[in-house]
Amino acid sequence: MSKEELPPGLKAEHQNIHEEMVRATKAGGLTGAAAKDVAKVLFPHVLLEEEFAIPPLRLLPDLARGRVTPDMARVLSQTDLLKAELPRMLDEHKLIVGALQKLLQAASAEQHTGYAQFAQKLLLHAQLEEEVLYPASILIGEYLRLKLGKA
Repeated sequence: MSKEELPPGLKAEHQNIHEEMVRATKAGGLTGAAAKDVAKVLFPHVLLEEEFAIPPLRLLPDLARGRVTPDMARVLSQTDLLKAELPRMLDEHKLIVGALQKLLQAASAEQHTGYAQFAQKLLLHAQLEEEVLYPASILIGEYLRLKLGKA
């Protein structure tokens, strides 16, 4: 799957995050510096997510309707990679969360309320990925293996 095959809602959310992060890096002062530190760890991580962690989620609506087709096996390499890389992805989240907390502090201290709220939003986004999106993507692979007899 290519980036065009990401679930549209998540694709749009990642695009919005990218654009807001770029704006935050231009804020100057401690906020801009902290945002640059976030971007250094966030942007490479997002590329990995878009490569193998998120694309399988595009199949969820069909799977929820009981539609399973042999061509869905194409995501198994992605879900296998996510399963193998999950510890690294979670370690990267720890780095991202640490950087976001510094951005939150800097933006609050400099009264950049919008960037402080943005940092809080990203903290929740990381939590959503850990608690829902990554596990759902892995489960898609496990479910497809059972349904398609690809054990």
